[in-house]
Amino acid sequence: MGKLLAVAVLGMAAALAAERLLAFRNRLNAAREIDPVTLPNCQLIKGIERGSEDIDILPNGLAFISSGLKYPGLKSFAPDKPGEIFLMDLNEEKPRAVELRISRGFDLASFNPHGISTYIDKDDTVYLFVVNHPHQKSTVEVFKFVEDDNSLVHLKTIRHDLLTSVNDIVAMGPDSFYATNDHYFSDFILMFLEMFLGLTWSNVVYYSPKEVKEVAAGFYSANGINISPDKKYIYVADVLDHKVHVMEKHANWNLTHVKTLQLDTLVDNLSVDPDTGDIWTGCHPNGMKLFYSDPENLPASEVLHIQNILSEEPAVTRVYADDGSVLQGSSVASVHGGKLLIGTVFHRALYCEL
Repeated sequence: MGKLLAVAVLGMAAALAAERLLAFRNRLNAAREIDPVTLPNCQLIKGIERGSEDIDILPNGLAFISSGLKYPGLKSFAPDKPGEIFLMDLNEEKPRAVELRISRGFDLASFNPHGISTYIDKDDTVYLFVVNHPHQKSTVEVFKFVEDDNSLVHLKTIRHDLLTSVNDIVAMGPDSFYATNDHYFSDFILMFLEMFLGLTWSNVVYYSPKEVKEVAAGFYSANGINISPDKKYIYVADVLDHKVHVMEKHANWNLTHVKTLQLDTLVDNLSVDPDTGDIWTGCHPNGMKLFYSDPENLPASEVLHIQNILSEEPAVTRVYADDGSVLQGSSVASVHGGKLLIGTVFHRALYCEL
């Protein structure tokens, strides 16, 4: 009887593990292949060799690019080098990437930038918020951008118990923001177990000096976050659920669910065109390839253009798709004045004229 019970328990455990493995592979789109979609006027950006995970473009055409992310389980071409922030002026005829100098006193050696967001104050001061992972922890670094000498002045480091595994950020003021935690745990083994078991413990947090609180929860892995041009709605990408969530923002900074857009790809960062309200996003067609990073089976890139997301039938257009031969692991796409920037988690960056 004891042996029979043991066999039954082992059988149930094996069946559960097999079911979880199948579900995990489905969330990663492990079987998906894509057909290429090319753009005619594109070129790789010189000087960006170690990723361009997030991009934020000011209304005047200055684009900030985070580079050098080292993330548990993902490839890094230079694991011992600190991260960087690049600037591109999209008003130039041939824009180039320039590394921004960061003020003394900031710990550059452990700089590991992830998501970024800008905020322009009433006096035209530009603040750059950077998600940072020094020593695999999560902080938010706040900088002031000094355009005259292409530099960033470090103002403060923000830490909080609710900011445990921060992925992306959208600034609401000079010292307030919404942030996504892509996992509940920060330990790599527990993070993997969380993904494998399909736990929906990821969330969105609102931070200000006066109040810090969870404002949305129940995500497999909350990733990119941004805001509509009218400031009424917050958009959240759940990368493992292949969805973009639309949340209404309230006066007390709480969020309530409005609708969800289902896609067939792993949605990473979200950029919003301030003129049209359209969403542009860099995606991972097959997440399994991103994690394995096999040189014989490279992680692909995909860019989607989402129009009228608040309508009953949003239009979703695949603008760009590549099998990894040009661009590996796209994570963001941002537009300004007919120009498109496509960034990646750990690879190059692409500049296109639409």
